[in-house]
Amino acid sequence: MRFGPVPPSQAAGAILAHSIELNGTKLRKGVMLDAGHVAAMQAAGMGTVTVARLDPDDLHEDEAAHRLAKALVPDPQGMRLTKPFTGRVNVLAEGPGLAILDEAHLAAANEVHPMITVATVQPYQQMGPRGMIATVKIISYGVPESDLTQACTLAHGAIRFAPPVLRSATLIVTEIPGGAGEKGAAATQTRLEALGVSLESIRTVPHQETALAEAISQAETDLILILTGSATSDPMDVAPQALRHAGGRVERFGMPVDPGNLLFLGSLGDRPVIGLPGCARSPALNGADWVLSRVVCGIPVTGHDIARMGIGGLLKEIPTRPMPRRGGR
Repeated sequence: MRFGPVPPSQAAGAILAHSIELNGTKLRKGVMLDAGHVAAMQAAGMGTVTVARLDPDDLHEDEAAHRLAKALVPDPQGMRLTKPFTGRVNVLAEGPGLAILDEAHLAAANEVHPMITVATVQPYQQMGPRGMIATVKIISYGVPESDLTQACTLAHGAIRFAPPVLRSATLIVTEIPGGAGEKGAAATQTRLEALGVSLESIRTVPHQETALAEAISQAETDLILILTGSATSDPMDVAPQALRHAGGRVERFGMPVDPGNLLFLGSLGDRPVIGLPGCARSPALNGADWVLSRVVCGIPVTGHDIARMGIGGLLKEIPTRPMPRRGGR
């Protein structure tokens, strides 16, 4: 692409690089200049105008952005692409779900040419309807077609969308004298509704293994959530043991995300069971949100996955948290 000032007589067929005022009207950058524009510039006494001229092997910014977006999302299930405009195409979610991204291939595509860019949300970010998953932006007015083709090849299928696969949930709350009771039910329901999941039942039982195991066994929904009145502080504590007594298994206790450390993840048959940390009573983001959204959308969550969540897992610092004493622990 050739870029720079030219006399108006040479501007026909070029792209206006900077917006200009012409006879009281703003001529916006990016417009393809024609003979009428040239005549108006000459009549206005303009000596030069800054333009971009595409070479034969260049693609216009809109065509390049459209091609790259189509390569990124060859199967737009759960997503849609906006029409290209000023070298930009956005990838939008059509409903709730998770953004699934191939980080390595996206990074490789962004290295091909500095004018070819793809910006995305974080991997596994929870999306709502019309939420922007990614934006493709061709910075200049055109790019070499060979570079665009290379970026498309590298980025092919790098953006996917996982919609919810679970539709119903049970929340079991254990109660202790003077405890919080069902205080976290509203926040839990809000989280589930954002994922298209119906909270079918809220059960309150004593904070005892037998009572909790019975409630777990009786749950009939796709997902079982447990919120204990006393924090789960060991893999052999009341809630994990109750799940085992109900015939289930505990896959992982604890996660390196703060707030959210005291989460546990398990299953009862083929149904997932999540032991929520106490911080889930608040609507603020915590580690349980990351696990819940993946589980609801059918993304397997292993101990390895949870361990990796520690990178970026310091979600907030608590101002009242005691600092270590000088010279001590």
